[in-house]
Amino acid sequence: MSLGTGIVLFVIGAILAFAVHVQLAWVDLTIVGYILMVAGAVGIILGIILIATRRNRTVTTSRGYTDPATGERVQRNTVDRDDPFV
Repeated sequence: MSLGTGIVLFVIGAILAFAVHVQLAWVDLTIVGYILMVAGAVGIILGIILIATRRNRTVTTSRGYTDPATGERVQRNTVDRDDPFV
């Protein structure tokens, strides 16, 4: 469940619990609303935990060679970060 799904469940549950005043014989919409709000809150918390604990991957490539004209050793480093916030 993603963070957005948790928010949607919480909002739908709040609407059912507090704004809908329809009496049905076979279901209590207030209880259904509270259940959806709890499920949405759990989804929001899990989404935040998953976002916070996601690992960022960094790949470093190092290549070295000798320049044939001068005989110098040349080192080239490339860093590739898997971080959308950089």
